[in-house]
Amino acid sequence: MTVINDKFTVNTKGNSDITDITQMVKHSVYSHSLQNAVVHVYVAGSTVSVTNIEFEPGLLVDLPEALEKIAPSDAEYHHDAMWHDGNGYAHVRASIIGNSTMVPLIDGALQLGQWQQIVLVDFDNKARTRTVYVQIVY
Repeated sequence: MTVINDKFTVNTKGNSDITDITQMVKHSVYSHSLQNAVVHVYVAGSTVSVTNIEFEPGLLVDLPEALEKIAPSDAEYHHDAMWHDGNGYAHVRASIIGNSTMVPLIDGALQLGQWQQIVLVDFDNKARTRTVYVQIVY
């Protein structure tokens, strides 16, 4: 088993900013000319997530609206009482979505659906620079 590690950064606006990182992941993977592997995409941070979604205008509104119902930004959170940083909701949302996704590489192509992209969602209440790690195992 061989492991290749790569990383890149993404500048976000925070506040449920959704960034399509599919092309950056593809660049990391395809630069190695591999045929078959498991690709793990992970973002470091407790107020940010990586997931798969159709990156289209409707869903870019629907996802944050749904998460606002589940973990409202104006609710009282014990985290905020402890740290006074006002981002308790961001931690809850990131925990629900998760901080990684895996995509198989088969016959040299990432196996994403026709309308499926890999996205980074930054829930924090301020702009951030996020580091995304791409680990390829073959």
